[in-house]
Amino acid sequence: MSKVPDIVPISDLRQDAAAILKRVSNTREPVIITQRGRASAVLLSIDAYKETEEERQILKVLARGDREIQAGKGYSLDAVLKEADLLLNEE
Repeated sequence: MSKVPDIVPISDLRQDAAAILKRVSNTREPVIITQRGRASAVLLSIDAYKETEEERQILKVLARGDREIQAGKGYSLDAVLKEADLLLNEE
């Protein structure tokens, strides 16, 4: 079951930003900031942000590879393994 996200009104963020930042840093869970009762932004710890960005970059590379395969630009598994064997034997 998914955890319910932490939701903080922007007025609470203004009043006690230090405590909310500490909570985000300690839990590594995002906090949704609301403005006039609607979700407006997401606050993440720097570690969670970096991890998310790394995952996003990996997904972009995988998606590009998938598009290349669909366009017939990929290499066969046999060709890749053969080249890997050649590289490993050079060492």
